[in-house]
Order: sequence, then structure tokens, then C-alpha cells
Amino acid sequence: MTNVNTNAGTLNPLFHPAAHYDSPTDVLNAAELSTPEKRIILSSWASDMYAVESCPSLREIPGMSRTVRLADILAALRKLDGDNDNDDPPRGGGVPMRLRRPWAAAEGRSA
Repeated sequence: MTNVNTNAGTLNPLFHPAAHYDSPTDVLNAAELSTPEKRIILSSWASDMYAVESCPSLREIPGMSRTVRLADILAALRKLDGDNDNDDPPRGGGVPMRLRRPWAAAEGRSA
């Protein structure tokens, strides 16, 4: 992993967020960032560009001293969006929701 040599006091956190935040939770708790800015940082970390070649569920982000789990990044994004995974599962469609096949109706008339 490449360490970014930056002066954390002079850089905008959006340009080198790893120099300012050590985890997805740190990004979520950053009061100085707006929700869109947090989403930008977390989404960039989730990018395949940072995927560890032999373990795609990990992200190796330049400037961070450790790898970050993709699951942690995605959980932070869901929390940012207010989705806490406690939603009811979607209702099934079943037979009443299926569209009628036009050719089946034509076959029924010809019989």
C-alpha cells in the first residue's frame, strides 16, 4: 500500500480523505462534512479501484495504515441513507401480479 505524504492541516478532506479519516465510522461522525461529501468519500472507498486483488471484499486505500472491509463501507453508506436493514421484505407478486400472455389468450379463443 502506498502512503500519501500530506500535511493533513492544509488539505481539503475531500481530496485526501484517508489523511483525515481512519474508518467509515469516522467519516459518518465528521461534523464538518455534509451528507453529500460523506457519500462521495465512502463511495470512492467502495470503488473497485481500491479492491485488494486477492481479496475483493477488502479495500486498500492510499494513506490508510490498514485495509478496510467493503462491508463496513457499504454499511456506513446505508446508515447515511437512513437504511438500517430493518425494513420488511418486499411483497411477492404471485399469480395476480403476472401479466397475461397475449398468445395464451389467442390460443384459448381458437379452442
